[in-house]
Amino acid sequence: MTVTAGLDVSAQLDADRRTEVPRHVAVIMDGNGRWAAKRGLPRTEGHRAGVSALRRIVRHCADRGVACLTLFSFSSENWKRPAAEVGFLMGLLERFVRRDLAEIHRQNVRVRMIGEREGLDRKILDLIEEGEALTRDNTGMTLVVAFNYGARNELARAMRRMSEDIAAGRLSACDVTERRIESYLDTACLPDPDLIIRTSGEQRLSNFLLWQAAYAEFYFPDTHWPDFDEEALDDAFAAYAARDRRFGGLSAKVAR
Repeated sequence: MTVTAGLDVSAQLDADRRTEVPRHVAVIMDGNGRWAAKRGLPRTEGHRAGVSALRRIVRHCADRGVACLTLFSFSSENWKRPAAEVGFLMGLLERFVRRDLAEIHRQNVRVRMIGEREGLDRKILDLIEEGEALTRDNTGMTLVVAFNYGARNELARAMRRMSEDIAAGRLSACDVTERRIESYLDTACLPDPDLIIRTSGEQRLSNFLLWQAAYAEFYFPDTHWPDFDEEALDDAFAAYAARDRRFGGLSAKVAR
């Protein structure tokens, strides 16, 4: 770190801390329906506005130097919603990929999907795989799309594959460690999230990244997702920078 001449060292350190950006940010994009209801609009308009917010946040995270951004776009429980709404969401996904994938690629962003792929409509799966294939060699931010995702389902699938490897003799029970379990998760080779944001004021994970969130910092703004903009994201980063992350140990200040 280069200390600016004439500036108190402690003040410089505090300024650096306030501008610290988390390596991995995960977002539960909540509040589209409530945003629309406040305006007397159908829920579909909230989802449409939510896509605009998504574009802003992806761009701003890349600009701020975030290494990995994970978006909870569609949970495995969301299939319970009315068929018309699910169909509209699938259409939005298709339009987003068709319209925005080229721009994401130009920004050197790498796209990756986590979630259950088995049983997905072939058209949707082709869209997802198209995005992954096109951006596979990009070296900028990784954009992780959690689609048809549920953390318990992820853990069950991981344990099933691990059990199959043990039964086949490729793995022994004594090899089962935390690191080994992580290698079977959808997020293998990705860092755990440093900051998890859930918009719209709800304060729960809703089956999102349960294993990976063990030491994440949480941020719950009241802002509905369509109104969550670059300034709101910077506020979240500032709150994160002010946290004292101890990972089960002592505070750095206490340790000194």
